Amino acid sequence: MKIEHIALYVKDLERAKDFFTRYFHAAAGEKYHNPKTGFQSYFLSFQGECRLEIMSNPQMVNMEKLPARTGYAHIALSVGTKETVNSLTEQLRKDGYRIISNPRTTGDGYYESCLIDLEDNQIEITI
Repeated sequence: MKIEHIALYVKDLERAKDFFTRYFHAAAGEKYHNPKTGFQSYFLSFQGECRLEIMSNPQMVNMEKLPARTGYAHIALSVGTKETVNSLTEQLRKDGYRIISNPRTTGDGYYESCLIDLEDNQIEITI
């Protein structure tokens, strides 16, 4: 058994697609649009079998995303090396994203940094 994909609702579908394709080299599939409901989505593919579905719907509610809460906490994206974690973190900082933890080795052995994206979702960048 494997996780087929993870889905994330976003307010600005195109901006979210651009974020993941620019910084994490995701390949975006064709845009899906249901004209009856207004629902729209893209499947984003990353190296390997990992896919993220980003979705938007006019009826969705934008709730506050507290850092410590029940439910999904973050998306962790592996970029391959410490150097890439460091350089990507700095590029995101320069581009105005809020870095909430600088690159470091965690107590459980991960080398990572964390940021908040433009829709207040936490993204972990790791090896």
